[in-house]
Amino acid sequence: MSRFVRASKFRHVYGTPAKRDGCYDNLRISTSAWDTNVIKVNPKYLAVNWNAGGGGAFAVLPLDQVGRQTQEVPLFSAHSAPVLDTEFSPFNDQVIASAGEDAKVMVWNIPEEPMEESETNPAVTLTGHRRKVGHVLFHPVASNVLASSSADHTVKLWDVEHGTEKQELGDFGEVVQSLTWNYNGSLLATTCRDKKIRIHDVRSNTVVQVGDGHQGIKGSRVVWLGNCDRFCTTGFSRSSDRQLFLWDTKDLSNPLKQMAIDSSSGNLMPFYDEDTKMLYLAGKGDGNIRYYELENDDLFSLSEYKSTEPQRGMAFLPKRALNVNECEVARAYKVTNNMVEPISFTVPRKADFFQSDIFPPTVGDIPSLTAEEFFSGKDANPILVDLEKGFSSTAKPALHHVDTGATSGVSGKSTTSSPSRTPARTPSPTRMEASAKSAPVTSNDGPSSASQEVHQADLSKEVEAMKRENDDLKKKLSEVDLRKAVSTTPQKPDESSTHDMIEQLQEDSKKMVSQLAEVLQRVGELEKKLSLKGEDIPSLEVTPADATNDAKEE
Repeated sequence: MSRFVRASKFRHVYGTPAKRDGCYDNLRISTSAWDTNVIKVNPKYLAVNWNAGGGGAFAVLPLDQVGRQTQEVPLFSAHSAPVLDTEFSPFNDQVIASAGEDAKVMVWNIPEEPMEESETNPAVTLTGHRRKVGHVLFHPVASNVLASSSADHTVKLWDVEHGTEKQELGDFGEVVQSLTWNYNGSLLATTCRDKKIRIHDVRSNTVVQVGDGHQGIKGSRVVWLGNCDRFCTTGFSRSSDRQLFLWDTKDLSNPLKQMAIDSSSGNLMPFYDEDTKMLYLAGKGDGNIRYYELENDDLFSLSEYKSTEPQRGMAFLPKRALNVNECEVARAYKVTNNMVEPISFTVPRKADFFQSDIFPPTVGDIPSLTAEEFFSGKDANPILVDLEKGFSSTAKPALHHVDTGATSGVSGKSTTSSPSRTPARTPSPTRMEASAKSAPVTSNDGPSSASQEVHQADLSKEVEAMKRENDDLKKKLSEVDLRKAVSTTPQKPDESSTHDMIEQLQEDSKKMVSQLAEVLQRVGELEKKLSLKGEDIPSLEVTPADATNDAKEE
């Protein structure tokens, strides 16, 4: 056996987890079973899918906001079903896209100032998918180009700036499980539940390569290996062993290399660093991060970071945000049950000066192409930046708000109005709260004269709906009073459930009184908006005070 040890600058890379006060604690992270990474990170923020009742939301936290988070974290919440994936723009740190079970893709502006209230107004809403959207991925070279995959067995390409659908890829027999761009974004690779691996020319809408992938029934992932014609996939064998395959993208008939990892049940999340040629594998459900080095069409194992705390998701920080003075070559953000833990991977060197051999020029935040240039057929490589003198993000304007209308693929009218804010919503809103939130809201200046009549008609309809709901509540209060009168008649001593029944009736009565008070308050607000006189709306016969007295009679 040879005693030769392969030379590598990264053979001794080691991982160091942050201390507890350097983590992000007390987070209500989504428990969705959909296979995504749960978290995304850029040089300024991290985003996590949120466990929000009654709809879908995600949280965006500044990277310096470490420690225990408050209960009322401001959220980005406009999806009507759980958020499954998020993705930061590679060219604007203040822009993020989200995908949800409501079959919508939304693109948001992140305010520069700290958020105090939840954001409910995305800059762009992209509709066209017919089932839940599981993944979103920005283009690596062209600005405002976004790919999304859905359970409707399609991948769509969008021009985010104009809110239009530019292409639909539909050559899938099943749900797409993972997607990745090549280095210049001219090709898109996908893995699918039908166990096929495909490479697409997205502009001509053709499949240029297809091959058989992992044969296990669990999920599969794919990651392109930087500026070369190779990518890696992770998945499972028929006997449920976790696997890592290396492929030549020009020939998918057989992988160049097959590696059996272990027999754990969680999916392997692959991350590739083009600058160091290192591939990181993080297993869901375990605490290990394995890392390899790509050289001469082979993957060589370097080492392994081990932890007893299992991970539910992970993201890696862009290279331009690392601490090069400490020889930090990667930083992972590991998601556990209710916490995000940063893990710094470092080359053990004395950093008296810049280490150019481990920090070559890296991808910056300036796009090489516009969306129009990309869809017209132009190609370009990413623009690189030198990290020796440090890196500062380039200031970018906010994404213009686009009214995409009800039909996908149709460009809407752009506006530049600032997004409206609403207070953070409780996880499980009551029926009255949901009704109030869905009501039309006017600006301080009121509606324009052209739409005044339509707007007043909408408000009048809402007044009528409130009146009908008030009548329903009065009937229910009467029923409660009747049940309470029956329940408070003398009973035999051994009927011990009477007291509990009375308490429940009193509690129901109090809830209805509270709802009635909300109705009255809402009607008053609508009267004021419509400039109606008091006699235009019939007076409500039951007041909160009267109902409260009835509830206290026991």
